[in-house]
Amino acid sequence: MQFLAKVSNTTFKTIRLLHKMSAAAAAVVPKVKLNNGYEMPVIGLGTYESKSNEGELAVKHAIDVGYRHFDTAYFYQNEAEVGKAIQDKIAEGVVKREDIFIVTKLWNIHHSPEKVEPACQKSVDRLGLGYIDLYLMHVPVGYVYVDEETLLPKDAEGKLRLTDVDYLDTYKEMEKLVKKGLVRSIGVSNFNSEQIQRVLDNCEIKPVTNQVECHPGLNQKKLKEFCKERGITLTGYCPLGRPKPEEKTPDFYYSEKTKAIADKYKKTPAQIILRYMIDIGTIPIPKSSNTNRISENFNVFDFKLSPEDIAVMETFNTGNRLVPFALIKGLNHKYYPFNIEF
Repeated sequence: MQFLAKVSNTTFKTIRLLHKMSAAAAAVVPKVKLNNGYEMPVIGLGTYESKSNEGELAVKHAIDVGYRHFDTAYFYQNEAEVGKAIQDKIAEGVVKREDIFIVTKLWNIHHSPEKVEPACQKSVDRLGLGYIDLYLMHVPVGYVYVDEETLLPKDAEGKLRLTDVDYLDTYKEMEKLVKKGLVRSIGVSNFNSEQIQRVLDNCEIKPVTNQVECHPGLNQKKLKEFCKERGITLTGYCPLGRPKPEEKTPDFYYSEKTKAIADKYKKTPAQIILRYMIDIGTIPIPKSSNTNRISENFNVFDFKLSPEDIAVMETFNTGNRLVPFALIKGLNHKYYPFNIEF
């Protein structure tokens, strides 16, 4: 019995230490104030393709490290796993619900106004956290609704079946979600400047963020400034450019210039890139299920890049996209967002 008591006491002390470490790590993460008064941590964990047990473990580890901002989507099909991991950590006493900033997205098959609230309610139920902190329209282009499981509806020739639903009508339904308490903030994703301005000109609730592909190769400088002038933040997905070691791509990740900056600060190239993203005023959401990389990606708050280092990172901007939404691009849809410069 004495042995069991000692083991139990040791376990309790370990758990308590982990709680303290997690709280201390989270305390160092700066937050940006959104245009509606809520705050959003300046780095988040992306969860695309993080499914089943792997996704759960990744989120739990991220919480222990100090992450409080988590990005998922209806399309990722992992909202339940992300939510369970957060619920478990709340039950353990590591975090409280109000410490967490959860982002999910309305998928393209749900653009018709009557489908917006049911889709959001489904996400709320899957996450199991009572409400969503930030709900985004995933893409301004709608897809034909077949059923809940057909996320990429295609015709006999394999082409996506698109609708002409106006994203303004979809967004106006999203505004109702705020009023009903299902979500606290709403925003957009993969929108260009003209589409954002159209939302601002015709809707009541200003989007708090535009989530877009953003990394040194596509630094979105003009779009970021456009959004900033209107009180809208820019969240960056694929901030590390999906590194491929065997191909040594993208260039900005494997470049000797990036390595030299990393050596200067005793950091890794990934940490330099994420710090660059934060220093230029964006909110990166690096995706990983690898616990070591999740920890590494978070360890970027004990240094800042010099103006000279930022200038070096700016030289990598080519404007090339990793995610051009090719399935939509070839269909000449009127709301395809990447036909203009930004």
